[in-house]
Amino acid sequence: MKKIFALLFLSTLVFTSCVNDDDVDFDTIGSTFEFTTNFNQANEFGHRFFFNENIFDSDVVLVYRLEAVDNNLDVWEPLPTATIFLDDGSGGDITVLYRFNFTSGDVDVLLESNAPELVPADLTTNQTFRVVVVPASFAENTDINLLNFDEVQSALNLEF
Repeated sequence: MKKIFALLFLSTLVFTSCVNDDDVDFDTIGSTFEFTTNFNQANEFGHRFFFNENIFDSDVVLVYRLEAVDNNLDVWEPLPTATIFLDDGSGGDITVLYRFNFTSGDVDVLLESNAPELVPADLTTNQTFRVVVVPASFAENTDINLLNFDEVQSALNLEF
């Protein structure tokens, strides 16, 4: 009888110790935030968004700008954006670039330009951004294109 209990105990131990939940299989928890801002001289062409609570130091932050709406579908462009070149009307170029940096408490979205006061309102006013916070293991161990907001949203099952 002792052998039966020992065998039963061993088989239970073997079968329950074979669980592998290393959090690389898309059961990760991501967070999404959205804000709209204006870039101007008063805010030094930047906007600081504070997280509700600090994120983990190992988390990765991705930021996307609402570039357009096409057939009622949002078109999200990853930051940093490609440099936008505009004609200043006198034969010179105005350059515009959106970029970001982050800490565990906030993310700064910045508009950089060689002539920020000449950047047209459609690139400075009512600019909408989505901030996605993902665990580092997801960002490092995925075949998902992190530059594509729709793929990231789908992989993390983010509701917005």
